[in-house]
Amino acid sequence: MKLINTYTYEIKKSKFIAYYYEIEKEEDVINILSYLKKEHKKARHIPYAYKIDTKIRKTDDKEPSNTAGTPIYHLIEKQNLNHVFIAVVRYFGGIKLGAGGLTRAYLNAAKEVLNI
Repeated sequence: MKLINTYTYEIKKSKFIAYYYEIEKEEDVINILSYLKKEHKKARHIPYAYKIDTKIRKTDDKEPSNTAGTPIYHLIEKQNLNHVFIAVVRYFGGIKLGAGGLTRAYLNAAKEVLNI
């Protein structure tokens, strides 16, 4: 596994920290998530998506359905990426963004970490 890039996006006091990794196997995902959870103990959510050949996984990590992992996954597909893992760590700033705002925030962080 190799960390390619990180990007931090802030909106309405919430902080979204995106991580872009090149991965080889699902075990890499477990190791990265373990590291991120240890590094960001106070984070509310760590939604992610990854693709390794035909293995595809995504999660909203308790955010409203389809507001985080799904947009990240769609971005991976749109860019035709493979062997990639993108996670976005969210620190809640106390102001609700709504489903649309969340989707835009996660998508923006993921686009920026991919430099697109």
